[in-house]
Formats: sequence, C-alpha cells, structure tokens
Amino acid sequence: MRTPPSLAIPRLTDQFSDQPLRRDAAAGVCVTRSLLALAVIGLAGCTSVPLPTWVPAPIRPASSPAPTSAPQVQQAPQPAPASTGVQVTPVPPPSLPQVSPPAASAPAVVAPTAAALPYSAAVAARFPAPSVIYSTPGLQAGRTSYTSTSEMQGWLREQGSAASRAGIKSAVLSIGTSQRGEPIEALLLTRAASTDPAAVAANGHPTVLLVGQQHGDEPAGSEALLVIARELAQGLLQPSLERVNVIIVPRANPDGAASGRAVTANGTDMHRDHLLLATPEAQALARLQRDYRPTVVLDAHEYTVMAPYLEKFGGIQKFDALIQYPTTANLPEFLTKAAEEWYRRPLLAALRTRGLNGEWYHTTSGDLADKKVAMGGARLDASRNVNGLKNVISLQIETRGAGIGRLDLQRRVHTHVTAITSVLASTAQRASELGQLRPYVEKETSAMACKGDAVIEAGLTPARYELMLLDPATGADKPVMVDWDSALALRPLKARARPCGYWLDASAATAVERLRLQGVQVFRVAEAGSMLGDRYQETNRADTDAGIRVQVNVTRGVVDVPRGSFFVPLNQPLANLALAALEPDAPDSFFANRLIPALQHTVRVMADPAVRLEELP
Repeated sequence: MRTPPSLAIPRLTDQFSDQPLRRDAAAGVCVTRSLLALAVIGLAGCTSVPLPTWVPAPIRPASSPAPTSAPQVQQAPQPAPASTGVQVTPVPPPSLPQVSPPAASAPAVVAPTAAALPYSAAVAARFPAPSVIYSTPGLQAGRTSYTSTSEMQGWLREQGSAASRAGIKSAVLSIGTSQRGEPIEALLLTRAASTDPAAVAANGHPTVLLVGQQHGDEPAGSEALLVIARELAQGLLQPSLERVNVIIVPRANPDGAASGRAVTANGTDMHRDHLLLATPEAQALARLQRDYRPTVVLDAHEYTVMAPYLEKFGGIQKFDALIQYPTTANLPEFLTKAAEEWYRRPLLAALRTRGLNGEWYHTTSGDLADKKVAMGGARLDASRNVNGLKNVISLQIETRGAGIGRLDLQRRVHTHVTAITSVLASTAQRASELGQLRPYVEKETSAMACKGDAVIEAGLTPARYELMLLDPATGADKPVMVDWDSALALRPLKARARPCGYWLDASAATAVERLRLQGVQVFRVAEAGSMLGDRYQETNRADTDAGIRVQVNVTRGVVDVPRGSFFVPLNQPLANLALAALEPDAPDSFFANRLIPALQHTVRVMADPAVRLEELP
C-alpha cells in the first residue's frame, strides 16, 4: 500500500486568506449594484482570470484546541493591485423577507407553560420568538400538525402561478414518488427561456437546489422552504432570480413526514442513501441533480437539543444552527475554500445580525460512557459529501428542533429562512465566480486519471474543543472541554494509485444503473479485447447486517474483457464519486453494500483501454 497523500481539505489550524478566490488583474472600476431589492446587495464581476494557487500555511500541532471559527488557508503572495484596481466592499447581510403579521383578530400564539417546557424557563428565555411571524399552512396559530402533502402541492402551484404572472418561468416538477405512493415535487423558478434543463443551463446563472425534510420528523426546514418559495415568487427575494435559478424540494420524504419518523416507509435513512440510491426518494433527488446540475445544494435539517448532551455533559444544546460543508477524501480543494469563504462566513454573519448563532455541525453517540463529540464524518453515506464529489458547494444546515415538538417553531423557521436567504445572496453575489469555479474543478478532476494516488478511506482527527452548552437550571453559557473529532483535518487511512478507470462485469448492471443515475459516464465494451488492470485479492472479510468490510491486495496483469461488459473512465468530472463507489474496500462502496456481488466483477484499469467502446443509450 502506498503512503497516503495529503487530503485536499483545510486543516483545523490552517489560515484562510481573506482574499477572494477570483482576482481582477486588469485595472478598472467594478460597479456595485443592487441585486435583490431590499434583500441582497451584490457585486458585479469585472474580469475573469485563472484561479490562484492555494498554498497551505504551516500546520500547528493537531492537539491545539479547535477554533470556533473556520480554519483558514493562506494563498500564495499576489502582485499588489494598481491604484485604480477593483475595490471590494464587504456585502451587508441580506434583509429577510418581512412576512406580514397576522391580522389583529387572529388568535395569538400561546407560549408553552413552564410545566410544559422540556427545560427551565431560564433556558427558554435564551430563545425568544423572532420579530416577524411566518405564515404557512403548518404555521397557523393553534395548529397542531404541519403542512400536509396536499397543502404543500397547492402552495407550490400557487407560488408558481404568482411567479408566472410576474414574468418568471416556473414549473412544479414531479421528480418521483415515495414508497407509499406520495408525490415528491419541486418548484423551479428561473429567468431562463423555459424550464427544461437545457434552457436553464443556457441562461448561464448558477442553480441553487434547496431540499427539506429528508428526515420526516424535522419539519422546520420544510415550512421555511414554503416561505422562501413565496418570497422568490412574489416577494422580496424575487430580484435574486435575475442572477440565480432556484429549485425547491420542500419535502423529500413525505412518508416520514406523515408518520413523524426520520426514516422512509421501509426504515431507510434516505439522508444516508445518496451514494447507493436504494430508495425511490434518494433516486428522485439524484435524477433532479443529474438533469439540472445545481451549483449549490442546501439541505435543511434539525438536530437533537437535549439528550444525550444533558446526561453526558450536564448541558443543553445552545446553537440555533449547526452548519457543515463537504468533508471527505479526494474533495477538490477550491470547493472547500469557496464553501468556507463565500458561504459559511457570510451565513454566520447573517445569523448574528438576526440575534441568532451557529456552530460546526456535531453529534455524540447515545452511549453515555462515550464522551466524544464528532463533526459530521468523511464517509459517503451523507448527502453533503456525495454532493461534494459531484463538484457542488453543499451545505447542511440543522436548526435546534428535533425532540421538542412545536416548541420555538417560529424561531427555528426564522433560522432556516435567515440561512437560506444568506445562501441565495452569496450565490447571486458570486454568480460570475461560480461560473468560473465549476469548469475549473471539473477539468482538474478529469485530468487526474491515471496519475498519483487516491485516498480510499479517511478518518477524522482527534482534538480538544471547547463546546458551549447551556446550564439547564440558569440558562447561562456553560463551556465544556470535550474530545472532538475534527472533519476539517482528515487522516488518510488507506490509499492506492489512481486508476484510469474501472472495468465491470456485465452482471453489474444494477451498479451501472446507479452510477448513471448519479451522472457518471459509463461505456459498454463493444468488442472483446484486453486491458491492463489490477485484480483485487481478498485478504480479510467481515460480513455484517450493515454490509461487507473487506481488506484487499491488488495484482496487476492483462485482463480479458468480453463484449457487453462495462468501462467507467476516470477522465470525467465525477471521477472521485465513481472511485468511492467502485473501490471495494471503501467504507460505502457498491461491493460493501452488495450492489456488486463479487470481487472478480471489478478490475482497476491501469492504462487507457485499446478496446472499442460504445456509449450507453
């Protein structure tokens, strides 16, 4: 096994430069203009130049306490700009949609009594209601249920009609059906000539995909997305559509929402099904992403407020929002930098402006003896990491809500609305740079085929971290030093030479179908021939209900490939996603999850194949 290369993820103690990824080399004046009336202030791009080299700063010991703000990486020195060069003014946080309050005769929202609160009144006082009242079917005063699927369908159509009257192209897309036959729908809003994928791509604007309620028992994101849909169609966010296309999937798991359960009808966590695509719900989102190729994806969730933090650390979760972007092996480094500089930082600033707060996403196990806290992991079982390997800026936003029913629901929705508005503002502001970034990353990824090493498995890095909780009695801040697994400093656990592609046996048709659903290019072998490849040899194996964990060695030789088998090249933009799926000892691989039934059905192709290939229809 080769020595693993350094992972392209900023380390916990690196320093980001405050300079933007894109530099304007030519002298000139960049004119600022309003992009979102009263909601977003944007900067128009002046020139486009190649992305700069990203040079990490020296690494301090991993035992250093983790910072509460993001890690930073310094860029290589750049020439001083001419005196007449571009001046970049910090963008003020976007205004939120000012939702009309209910009529005076409407029944008031009754606050829970002290006896009904799951924690003390002093803790409750730390989470006052927002100054605006959001209105959706599920947020009506006195309501005990959330917006139903039929109500949601009517809402999306109403907003689509309103947008059309304003000259905006809109469509309610039927993207799939749940396991119990419920429709999964998306609202598309664009200034493109039409709503088909080719026209949306042709208008040159980045597309933002907003997804809610992958976990059915996390309703705040879904209700917030209904608010966002209305404000884009006929409210203060409508001007953002001059620079951005938006697709909204308010409820990705309608069966889970109907039953109040996180999982789908067959008990699958669809949030962790975005590589395997075993559920129709995950397949619906994959198909939507394949066809419309969003540049940014925001996934709205809620997190557990009390247990087990109260039992383990004597405190209650404090933060309105937990945030994380992709942190996985083989991730293009500029995606991480863009996610941090262009999105997470402005998002945190927007939260602070609204009296809200945020922290890195983190979890802890239900084992009360295990005092470790971990950021979201490096595995490909989470949608944000799969999206990252699709070369997408992906953000997971979790509000404090799981396990507390409708308590603080307006504040939870307010937090999501604030975060989503910030992401839309950042995308509108950076539309030109995003248009430059994606082709750069795709070209760079494609060029890596047959070169260097690739990480097969990575782990989080242990550190110490001061986690801020709330005292359950007084509501005061309660800092707790915890063992913290950082996803910002991944440890390569296993690596090997990056192949030119993968040969798959004809029996791997299901695996090929799932790869193509992700957008991965696959060819069929048109004539029998041979390829230079590495065959896998099993050295250790553990079969569990969760899948197969296997250790392998590889042996190089000439492999005969029959007509009708498949070839997956790695000189394509989604190469890193294909690699994660097809290396059998990767933790979330197709082999580990029995989509490829035998090791001999996959070969690592180590030279460009000379056989005749044909594209699949």
